[in-house]
Amino acid sequence: MKNIGLGQYYPARSVIHGLDPRAKVICAIIYIVAAFLCSNFFSFVLLAVSALVLILISRIPVSVVLRSVRALLFIMIFTAVLNVFWTKDATAEPLLSFWIIKIYTKGLFNALFIIIRILAMVIGSSLFLTYTTTPIALTDAIESLLSPLKKIKVPVHEFAMMMTIALRFIPTIVDEADKIMSAQKARGSDFSTGSIVDRVKALVPVIIPLFASSFRRAGELATAMECRCYHGGEGRTRLKQLRFSAGDFIFMFLMLALMIGSVVTVNILGAKFGWIYSM
Repeated sequence: MKNIGLGQYYPARSVIHGLDPRAKVICAIIYIVAAFLCSNFFSFVLLAVSALVLILISRIPVSVVLRSVRALLFIMIFTAVLNVFWTKDATAEPLLSFWIIKIYTKGLFNALFIIIRILAMVIGSSLFLTYTTTPIALTDAIESLLSPLKKIKVPVHEFAMMMTIALRFIPTIVDEADKIMSAQKARGSDFSTGSIVDRVKALVPVIIPLFASSFRRAGELATAMECRCYHGGEGRTRLKQLRFSAGDFIFMFLMLALMIGSVVTVNILGAKFGWIYSM
């Protein structure tokens, strides 16, 4: 739990770190859309290669990037197993047949594809948003992109601030939960044995102090913000003004080209060679 990477900023000197935060938010959205558009072997190869390239460009160690995937490891394994055992292919013979269980080649490929899709989405969103963008820059970017909603009286600044604070305190809350669980284990608590009901009951002494700690941190944060004369986005100025550069447009164009490339590989290569992904 203490190695979770979601919400942590990793300082480094890279092309992605130097991009405008608004461009990184747009690139993250385009990248996630491109991941959903992939539906055949060639498009997923393109997606996997792009994820590796992003890691190299960001200059963030692979071990650090993979921390953000650990929290989703169970979901990845569970969905992969479902694809292996539930995918049917009437046009091919099963690789393994036992009782009512039949495993097809298509099911194995679908399991591999779903893992690549989840990995790419998590890695892409983490690299563009949390690992390479500070919470303040991310707040300014979200507020700037949603600024047209201010005309219809939507509290854009407050919304962006809440999102950023929630994202920022995920590692802190996880670390606090790990400390509480360690303290409870030292007092004889057991979280790994017994029935499901027993395990849920064992978590009660963890959840209550975790909630109390979270509310205490929220109160301290609110007091600190008020002491610094924070009263929302009205009349607020910024030390650094956001400006798009040529590099931002180039990177957004590359992400758009990746999305278009995913569609091309699905429609052209997929129609020619097959291996279409299906849930």
